[in-house]
Amino acid sequence: LALLPWLLAAPPAAWAQQEPAPGALPQWEIGALGFGAAQQAYPGASQRVSRGLVLPYLIYRGKFFRADRESLSLRALNTPQFELDVGFAGAFGAHSDNVDARRGMPDLGTLVEFGPRLKWQLGQGPADGRMRAEFALRGVFDSDDRLSHKGISFEPRLIYERRANAGWRYGTSVGAIVGNRRLADTLYGVAPAFALPGRPAYTAESGLIAWRLGANVSRDLTPNLRLFVFGRIDSVAGAANRASPLVQKTTGTSVGAGLSYTFARSAARASE
Repeated sequence: LALLPWLLAAPPAAWAQQEPAPGALPQWEIGALGFGAAQQAYPGASQRVSRGLVLPYLIYRGKFFRADRESLSLRALNTPQFELDVGFAGAFGAHSDNVDARRGMPDLGTLVEFGPRLKWQLGQGPADGRMRAEFALRGVFDSDDRLSHKGISFEPRLIYERRANAGWRYGTSVGAIVGNRRLADTLYGVAPAFALPGRPAYTAESGLIAWRLGANVSRDLTPNLRLFVFGRIDSVAGAANRASPLVQKTTGTSVGAGLSYTFARSAARASE
C-alpha cells in the first residue's frame, strides 16, 4: 500500500516488524489486522474521508518472492546494500459525491500499481536506528474501470526506523510523489464538460504532485498482538498543479490506528 498512499493512510510499515538479522523471523506468518484512518481525499483536498477495515494478511519471506509489509514482490537483485524488486501495491479511491470540489466529476477509483523499486541501505542512523532510501517507479491502473491505465508515478523516500526498549518500534519517512501528465490529470484535471462557475476547465501538467512526511509507532502487546499508530502530512506547496481548481488546501494530515494479530507462523526461519 505504498505508491499512492495519500488515498489510504497505509498501515503496513507500522504493523509489520522491522527486519532484524537473517534467520530471526519466521518464513511465513498468517494473521489479520483492523484499523481506522482519517485522511485527505487526495493531496490538496479541503475535505477528509474516513476508512475502517478488517483484513487478513500473509507475510512470506522467501529468497526471491516476498509478500511483506509493503507489497507483493519479486526480487531481481539482493545484496547487503541494494535490493531491486518488482512489486504490486494499491490504494483506495474517493467518491466524488463526498468531495465538494469534485462533485459531478468521475470518482477516483481504487488504484493498483506495478513496477520496480530500488532499496538502498544507508546503514546506522541516530540512536542506533537504521536508514534507507527507496526509489519506486510504477504504472497506475484503476481496478474500478477495467484496470484502465491512469499514469506513472515515481516516489523517492528516505526512511528511518528504530527498535526501542519494551517492544516499541518507531519509523519516520520523508519523500515526494512525481507523476506524469496522465496521472496528474486523473487527480487534478477538469474537462470542459465538468467545468462550473468556480471550477473552470483545467489541463493538468506532469511534475511534483505532493511532498510527504510520515511517522509510525508500534508495540507488541503480546507475542501475537500488536498495536500500531500512524500519521502523515502531505503538502502541495510548489506542486506542478497547485493552480488546479481541485486544489483547495496546501497542507493536510492523515492519522490512524489499529491492531494486528498473528494466528500462525512457520517454525522455519527466513534465510534473509
